Amino acid sequence: MNKVYVDVVAEFRKDGKLVPIFFAWEDGRKYNIDRILKIERCASRKAGGVGMMYTCMIQGQESHLFYEVDKWFMERKTA
Repeated sequence: MNKVYVDVVAEFRKDGKLVPIFFAWEDGRKYNIDRILKIERCASRKAGGVGMMYTCMIQGQESHLFYEVDKWFMERKTA
């Protein structure tokens, strides 16, 4: 399965934006989100599902974090 649901700590800002701060991967490791590059409504081509896609910088790598109705998920990296 390419969709990995993750725990996310996020904040709602006074302007109404939902901003993720960090997430926990399925093995329990926690990662800070260093910077959000872009937020857009998008479908995940690898994992399926539609929601808000957050393009983030995490430890120097660009990753996508999706907010789908009431859950957060990421796409599993495949070799």
